Amino acid sequence: MSKVIAVNSGSSSLKFQLFDMPAEKVLTSGQAERIGQAMGAFTIKVNGKKIITELPLPDHKAAVDLLLKSLIEYGIVESLDEIQGAGHRIVQGGAYFDQSAVVTEDVEAKVDELCELAPLHNPAHLVCYRAFREALPQIGHVFVFDTAFHQSMAPESYLFPVPWEWYTDYKIRRYGAHGTSHQYVNRRTAELMGEDYRKLNMITCHLGNGASITAIHNGKCVNTSMGLTPLGGIMMGTRSGDIDPTVVFYMMKKLGCTPDEMDTYLNKKSGMLGLSGISSDARDVQAAYDNGNERAKITVDVYRNRVVNVVGGYVAQLGHVDAIAFTAGLGENDVKMRERILKGLEEALSLSIDYDLNAKVHGEECLISKPGSKVKVYVVPTNEEVVIARDTCRLLGI
Repeated sequence: MSKVIAVNSGSSSLKFQLFDMPAEKVLTSGQAERIGQAMGAFTIKVNGKKIITELPLPDHKAAVDLLLKSLIEYGIVESLDEIQGAGHRIVQGGAYFDQSAVVTEDVEAKVDELCELAPLHNPAHLVCYRAFREALPQIGHVFVFDTAFHQSMAPESYLFPVPWEWYTDYKIRRYGAHGTSHQYVNRRTAELMGEDYRKLNMITCHLGNGASITAIHNGKCVNTSMGLTPLGGIMMGTRSGDIDPTVVFYMMKKLGCTPDEMDTYLNKKSGMLGLSGISSDARDVQAAYDNGNERAKITVDVYRNRVVNVVGGYVAQLGHVDAIAFTAGLGENDVKMRERILKGLEEALSLSIDYDLNAKVHGEECLISKPGSKVKVYVVPTNEEVVIARDTCRLLGI
């Protein structure tokens, strides 16, 4: 048995799960939040109970040190020597990585180079990795890339119709994101179907505060909705998704704003938050919808329409679809949005959905289509951390 830690870091956060492999038993999980702010918070699960501590966490190294100290303090491990590997989620692997990789100087340098394409994510990933490397220098580390699963796309899916030199000189193309989630859900859905994932056409809908949809043929991504960065694709909690590029130039002139300020508008002030004026959280928007708020209704309708359009396009690209799977926070729990999306697709795809069952499914694996449905529809909770742990064990040979 091997203990492996899966790490998912953000610019001011660090999520973790410690696994006993190959049993995939979660020994503990938790997160550090508000890193770098005046007061942070550290949460760790011990014997099924969450222990929350508020304290300053000046940087990621402080969070890593506290995490490792807590593993011993709470008796989760007797010694840090029990940890044999660490896997780190990396948002942007560019065209360099079509699978996870053991961290070497060259791998680290390439991830550093790609910080330009993921300025909010890759630098934080590297800071966190270096803190773990300093604390656990004796173990192997693996980078697991959000973009890797999407590297099987053909040029007609990943290229943008812009000057060729933008692609060759500046690496402008579709990279996608949430690849680890899409891969997990694709394979888990196939297991639930009792089928070989390498013989299925599937559309996976990762619908959370960040959201993406992926078309998968025989286990390989053929198209995905996010673009050069996670800003592209369908509407999200605070991100606009795809819009007419002229909107950017026009509004920069009208508002007199800089490129950085426009980036903030599109990444942090748009999406559900921007349209509704209420919240980036679909639950808050739904509550306002239920109370008759007109902007909430418009927001919900736009979201549904964007998802239906992308799924419909992917059906045409794939030719036929064996299954559609919903995952992530909204996809797993927002029963009303799932119903709206499926009703928007049911005639075109000859779906037959058990809407009474759908209304009861919150975050658990479930087949929500009826036996007569031409396409099977599932809810499948994602588990990116277990993919990180699996790849870490496989690549380190532990």
